[in-house]
Amino acid sequence: MDDEGRGPGPLPRETGKVPYEGVWRFTAAAVDASVPQARHAVRDLLARQGVPASDDLVQGLLLIVSELVTNAVRHAALLSPMLAVEVAVGAEWVRVSVEDDHPYRPTALVADHGQTGGRGLLLVREITQEAGGACDVEHTASGGKIIWAALPLKPNGSAPAAS
Repeated sequence: MDDEGRGPGPLPRETGKVPYEGVWRFTAAAVDASVPQARHAVRDLLARQGVPASDDLVQGLLLIVSELVTNAVRHAALLSPMLAVEVAVGAEWVRVSVEDDHPYRPTALVADHGQTGGRGLLLVREITQEAGGACDVEHTASGGKIIWAALPLKPNGSAPAAS
């Protein structure tokens, strides 16, 4: 994965920001190997920045990243050979998103217990809701899409609204 980190270094406390705040973007080919690479990149970033996230929150974020990257690889690779993973960390929340150039806007499917696949976005929504966060799909100016999930660092925290 190519790291296009735009995260700041430690900031003085008087700015009102905390040292772990920032935005980082990774790009990768839309291939199966990118799924574990994205998961490891996000895990390592959170640890390196000292984001005060509980183990449960980190595990939820990593599962979300895995599901979103897997969806981009499986469903968008033909029209979008590259994808981007972005991690934005605020004082009270973490937002992960995956962007591809495919125009299809997916919807969370209702669980069909007889079906062996197709539950990725439903799982993302359930993890996000359980944590008190928010998730959505947005179109990009280039005609692709961004699927994101924002989780509070602490229970009952505030997640950023859709832009």
